[in-house]
Amino acid sequence: MPSDHGPPPHRPDRTPPGSNPTAHEEGPFAEFGLPGSPGTDAFWAAARTPMSVPDGDGGWRTLFLWRGSEAGIGFESWSPPVPLRRWADTDCWHAEVRMPARLRVTYRILAGDAAHADPYNPVGAGADRSVAATPDAPAQPHWPVLGPDDVLPLPSARLRWNSARLGGRRTVRLHPAGGGGPVVLLLDGDDWLYLHPAMAAFDSAVAGGAMPPVTLVFVPAKDRAAEFGCRPELWEAVRDELLPLVAESGVTAEPDRLVVAGQSLGGLSALYAALAFPDLVSRVALQSASFWWAPGAMDLADPLGGPVGGAVAARLRRGADLSGLRCAFDVGEHETRMLPHCELAEALTEQAGATVRVSRSPSGHDRAGWRHALLRDVAWALA
Repeated sequence: MPSDHGPPPHRPDRTPPGSNPTAHEEGPFAEFGLPGSPGTDAFWAAARTPMSVPDGDGGWRTLFLWRGSEAGIGFESWSPPVPLRRWADTDCWHAEVRMPARLRVTYRILAGDAAHADPYNPVGAGADRSVAATPDAPAQPHWPVLGPDDVLPLPSARLRWNSARLGGRRTVRLHPAGGGGPVVLLLDGDDWLYLHPAMAAFDSAVAGGAMPPVTLVFVPAKDRAAEFGCRPELWEAVRDELLPLVAESGVTAEPDRLVVAGQSLGGLSALYAALAFPDLVSRVALQSASFWWAPGAMDLADPLGGPVGGAVAARLRRGADLSGLRCAFDVGEHETRMLPHCELAEALTEQAGATVRVSRSPSGHDRAGWRHALLRDVAWALA
């Protein structure tokens, strides 16, 4: 996914390297709720990060810690990497990162050639990622907190999809949340299986009455750039190959109320499907769809710098009847370069007659920030 970097958020340390930590009676990180001298056993036993305090400008200063050797923090599509600095001659490496109001972001600790989850953060996203959220970031009901050592449960039902149109074999997993119902195609399905616990989240949402029972179909991508461009092959394969397999699977499913949920290039592909295959796709939930895309755009030095709205906006301007479409748009409010592309696609889709819902998530280009919108907007698409 193209990055949408803002200004570097690293804030230089207020205490110069080499200073004596014991000069701070309560410890240098006491304002973050972490007393004691960095590097001591007592300090590490109490360490919990990230921890945030107001920065005075409406945002936050957030502390990150790492125990060991030199390392840095890699944020997902929000900022450039931030180096961690060593506290005196201890094994404590730290950084204060300036974060805007309302942000949830995935990050990794980068040490040498390896990437690690933050061992002091209980909120993970797969084995080597963690999730940070500022104190004012809205809650994400229904999504369980899972650490990097937790193994996500997988749906027991699976299909072997040998696609003549797309080539190759894929494993597609199915989960009848609440006993099954309308089919929800989750594009980039492996991310929702192995990084973010979508199966548990949908189960919780159905049990809590936030949506009706649904049948989740986790659709993996083999070549996102090729499959999620505005080309018909994927959706011909879904119509003629995948949905018949789902119907034959023995899992309760209602394909006549199909919802397609996609993010980034997957969101682009979902709206393209509604335009090109209206008899197949009439309910979509999009998060940060790549409406900058046009043929050849991904080969440019600045893929987002082309015509606003890309190929989808050009097609919508040529005329389309979307009166049968329910389309929920969401994009991260910190994705400043994505916003013009998404705003134009939203406006043109509504002008074409679709029933449209528009929202902004407290995130950058990051699934961790889109998770609440995914549940909410799938439920809305089925209303």
